Amino acid sequence: MDDCRHLTQKQLASRWRISQRTLEAWRWRGYGPPHLKIGGRCIYRLEDVESFEASSLRTRTGKGVDATADTLPARSETGR
Repeated sequence: MDDCRHLTQKQLASRWRISQRTLEAWRWRGYGPPHLKIGGRCIYRLEDVESFEASSLRTRTGKGVDATADTLPARSETGR
């Protein structure tokens, strides 16, 4: 296995500045990037991590807002 194309749980937690427990909870809930379980340890393929990061990209906060929603709503939609 090519380790530069994979991240351990510890490496991914460090990359995202979250706890390893958060990653464990996400796996249990089915959230986060796909993981591999090999020899009792969880590892993440770098391509899956980068894909998850790209799909999580937002230009603003709010429900249902995604990275492709770069246009501003018309004035009538804002209530002004």
